[in-house]
Amino acid sequence: MVAYVICQIEWRDPAKHKEYQQALGPTLEKYGGKTLVAGVPNILEGAWDPTRTVVIEFPSMAAIQQWYASAEYAPVLALRKAWARTNLVAVERPA
Repeated sequence: MVAYVICQIEWRDPAKHKEYQQALGPTLEKYGGKTLVAGVPNILEGAWDPTRTVVIEFPSMAAIQQWYASAEYAPVLALRKAWARTNLVAVERPA
């Protein structure tokens, strides 16, 4: 079943954001992930406060878990954790 990573992210350094984007792509590709949405959200309701929202599609929740725990993603994840404030969730698309 298709699953999605949804991330709210605020980068502290634009250069590190660019570095992250370049390193992220190959890790997503290996696990079947593709970025569907990446940008500043238009808040319709509530008290959301993200500067950037990203939605990444994967073929399954298992693929997300494999990607997130992978050796390929580990240095990319460390870069994001060092230079950005994030909230990250994974959800499956209903059948």
